[in-house]
Amino acid sequence: MDNNQISGSFSLLAKLMDIHNENGFKAKSYAAAAFTIEKLPMQLSETPTEKLFGIKGIGESTGKKVIELLSTGELKVLNELIEKTPPGVMEMLNIKGIGPKKISTIWKEMEIESIGELLYACKENRLKLYKGFGEKTQQNVIETIEFYLKSKGSFLFSQVEIMNEGIKSFFIKLFSDNKIAFTGAYKRQLEIIHELEIVIDSTLLNIENILASVEDFELVEKNDASLLYRASVGLKFRLYGSDSKTMMELVFMKGCSMEFAQKFSQLFPSVDYSSCVHEEDIFKQAGLHYIPACQRETIAVIENTRMGALPPLLKITDIKGIIHSHSNWSDGSCTIEEMAKMAIAKGFEYLVISDHSKSAFYAKGLEVERIFAQHDYINELNSQLSPFKIFKSIESDILNDGSLDYADNVLATFDLVIASIHSNLKMNEEKAMFRLMNAIENPYTTILGHMTGRLLLSRKGYPVDHKRIIDACAANQVVIELNANPSRLDIDWRHMDYALEKNVLLSIDPDAHSPEGFDDIKYGVLVGQKAMLTKERNLSSFGLKELETYLLNRKQLKHI
Repeated sequence: MDNNQISGSFSLLAKLMDIHNENGFKAKSYAAAAFTIEKLPMQLSETPTEKLFGIKGIGESTGKKVIELLSTGELKVLNELIEKTPPGVMEMLNIKGIGPKKISTIWKEMEIESIGELLYACKENRLKLYKGFGEKTQQNVIETIEFYLKSKGSFLFSQVEIMNEGIKSFFIKLFSDNKIAFTGAYKRQLEIIHELEIVIDSTLLNIENILASVEDFELVEKNDASLLYRASVGLKFRLYGSDSKTMMELVFMKGCSMEFAQKFSQLFPSVDYSSCVHEEDIFKQAGLHYIPACQRETIAVIENTRMGALPPLLKITDIKGIIHSHSNWSDGSCTIEEMAKMAIAKGFEYLVISDHSKSAFYAKGLEVERIFAQHDYINELNSQLSPFKIFKSIESDILNDGSLDYADNVLATFDLVIASIHSNLKMNEEKAMFRLMNAIENPYTTILGHMTGRLLLSRKGYPVDHKRIIDACAANQVVIELNANPSRLDIDWRHMDYALEKNVLLSIDPDAHSPEGFDDIKYGVLVGQKAMLTKERNLSSFGLKELETYLLNRKQLKHI
């Protein structure tokens, strides 16, 4: 059991104690323990028992429960609370905006025990009748529940990718004598996967018969074209039966957006799919340059390929440095030196350390004195690690009035500034745009971080006018971040074509809080491929000297 699992157990214990109105002091201590354990630099499972109680933040009661977790894999007190909590009440913990205390009121005073009942009560304006629930809270709960319900059963691309090899092996073993091909949203590299679509060279009847004996695989929909199954992990599988003559066409068409597939069929009705061995053969017959599956989204791309080949796909090896990373000076898990040495080991030329700014007190944001101390430390490391370079940066909070949370003389000490919104996220478009536009016009803003603040399958993000933001970035020479964290992938690829049209630079940044987070650049690259982003238009593809020149020229242009 790792620290994240242990921390999760304590966090859940604290929440359930609050829901059941049990010892408030203990609930707070367990919540604090969860936070402490999550941030520990070492694994508790590898820590000698006698040393557990000496760790700051782990008292006797917590220490005993850690030992219980490590030895049995569970907590008796937590199991007892879970057992006497209705499943629907447990599920309410997934609804942002209502904490354990409010859930307790909803359950015990309103006598509501499911999310569906809660949504219904909100729409009847019953929630706001209770103390602590105003009209705004009620509307937020409605929106969050509706978003949550839509997202159930859906997965991030990264989550499906992790399972992909196991899924392939599973189907190959079941259908050993049949061809199998993955298609649909996964093939197109969409950020959210609602169904994993697979074409099998077999009849639907045979597929159904084979899967009938497979445990934890439930048939939920059946029609003449496909079978839809739900696995025990929650992932849905859309299975198409085919034969050798029609398989190529089916895999191809299902691997395009509906708009693209319909237009392609209209324009090129004479394509003989049965004679095609590879998808490249389909485009040759159509007289087009090859279009990768990830770019088969719009009609416009078909027209573009008539005029010439598409730009080469961006590759992970095109990323030359890590921009946007956090160290243990704020909420990262490792020292700057550790982050830098791992970046060197992975072949990167530079690392941009952009710890949180002072407004992010919850993340140990840097006060001015700590900024100068960090800069001295980076200078020492750079003298040791040359020619590798660590750039001095900050992820500066965009405040409610759109200003950054340091004075100009402090901002001027950074090599580059990433400006992001982290607080007061529940804004209308007018307020969000006011904050963002002011931040973009600040001469010290180099990169606009995660533009909408969205968390895929969790938080929609605040509403913005993408074109106005992109126009402002173009006018102020501000780079737009493509945050590569698979839960963000923000800016959305659907708006990147306009940014490229306006000659705005993008930057694939992992927002890494540990060296392992560097690997998230892969998901940013996959999104960049969809948007036809080239290495020339991606800031993190700049080599060290090229980035230094770019930043120097920008400062001279801005007179800072």
